[in-house]
Amino acid sequence: MQSEGSCGQSGATRDDTSGRGSPDLITTEEQLDEVLTRPCALLTKTVRQIESPLVIVGAGGKMGPTLAVLAKRAADASGRRIDVVAVSRFGNGQIRRWIEQHGVKTVACDLLDPHSVAKLPDTGNLVYLVGLKFGTRANPPATWAVNTLVPAAVCEKYAGSRIVALSTGNVYPLVPIDSGGSVETDPLTPLGEYSNAAVGRERIFEYCAERYGVRVALLRLFYATELRYGVVRDIADWVYKGERVPLANGWFNCIWQGDANNMILRAMELTTAPLSVWNLCRPEVFSVRAVAELVGHQLRVTPRFSGSESGTALLGNARKLCAELGPPPTGIETIARWTAHWVSIGGRTLSKPTHFDVRDGQY
Repeated sequence: MQSEGSCGQSGATRDDTSGRGSPDLITTEEQLDEVLTRPCALLTKTVRQIESPLVIVGAGGKMGPTLAVLAKRAADASGRRIDVVAVSRFGNGQIRRWIEQHGVKTVACDLLDPHSVAKLPDTGNLVYLVGLKFGTRANPPATWAVNTLVPAAVCEKYAGSRIVALSTGNVYPLVPIDSGGSVETDPLTPLGEYSNAAVGRERIFEYCAERYGVRVALLRLFYATELRYGVVRDIADWVYKGERVPLANGWFNCIWQGDANNMILRAMELTTAPLSVWNLCRPEVFSVRAVAELVGHQLRVTPRFSGSESGTALLGNARKLCAELGPPPTGIETIARWTAHWVSIGGRTLSKPTHFDVRDGQY
């Protein structure tokens, strides 16, 4: 096990991963998972204040497995005996076994069944990762059910607890590129069933924080990325295959998944009732064209493009969270370098495009 990574420090804006134990390139999934689950020193400090168990619901998705293992590694590094319990349907048995092999306990649960939710382990500290996005167009009722009924059941079960709940930047409308991105107090007027169901999820947490005294930190995530999925992986795949990179949605935010997971767990310190809301991403706004050219330089491929940049995009301003926790340390140059190399060696993909280029809210 390598040394603890660095959390962002307030005022730092450069790419801080070089020279701090992060590799120049990532060549295997084992190495990738080690980097993604490496706790920073400030996370270890946060975990020392958490009572056992720490429960993570919705832990079987794209971020949940590495977040659960990260929490366990942070607990071990803190010297405290803290059980980390990952809750999911676990339709993928391989993911469940991987989590358990790293010391995390698992509970299979249908979170749409209130009786099953009522039987979950008690805890004073919970991370909520449940959400349904893709397939919304084909099944809007399921999207609304998962995104509104589940948080209501979880909040009722864990009244009085602290909850860090993951939301999405999709709750915002498109904004002008020069606006600096949406801030947490902006009106939520998005397009599409999924985005409005996500607003519904937030309103449920807001209501429960007031009714049950649940202390909630709601994090609106703008595109976590790692080497197997994410906006940078989408762009790298297009560039590597010689496909045209769409530019209509020409700007975006993102954050390295390892940094996002460290910040999600550290946000336990930010939980309040009434709830607090935070945008989660790197503080910069990135150009699709520029990132494609950065990846193309690494791959020695000249990117091809289609269309032109619109004057608006889905953008978030993460100044508030970065002022509290420090900016994420892994910069876009490192992410692009790692991703380009990963694609060039045939590194595995989850085959789950982000559809960040969608502008009408139809997923």
